[in-house]
Amino acid sequence: MSEATLSGVLFVCLGNICRSPTAEGVFRARLAERVAAGGALPELLPVDSCGTAGWHIGKSPDARAMAAASARGYDLAPLRARQLQWQDFYTFEHILVMDESNLADVRDAAPLDYAGDIRLFLDYAPGQPVREVPDPYYGRDDGFSHVLDLVELASEGLLAELERRATR
Repeated sequence: MSEATLSGVLFVCLGNICRSPTAEGVFRARLAERVAAGGALPELLPVDSCGTAGWHIGKSPDARAMAAASARGYDLAPLRARQLQWQDFYTFEHILVMDESNLADVRDAAPLDYAGDIRLFLDYAPGQPVREVPDPYYGRDDGFSHVLDLVELASEGLLAELERRATR
């Protein structure tokens, strides 16, 4: 894959019901805004999310994640959990992971010929004091708002980087 070719973004967490679907929903919305405003990114850029574990395959995002997202104008309702698959490494140039543990799992699963970029999503939120998006599943409801704060920052950073690459 050449650096100037955009072939999609995949967001990854553990179960694909909190953090990664939130990232997918926010990023899709922000991408649509940029496309509508005449930005440099393609309208049909593939965007998806998945988990490294298969516990929740086919399930909707956590109700608390959907409520927090909805309060900010993001719709996660159409999303369904799925597990990381080998095809993902041949579909997505950017595989962005929410935490170090899942990052290690994704890197272990990556084929040797994977030419894309596997990294922490918060690498795109410079100046942010944390490197991982915390899992809000076992915490209080305000944890889902905190996840949204981090995801919105990283989404803007990622979009800026993708636009920069697209205009080279």
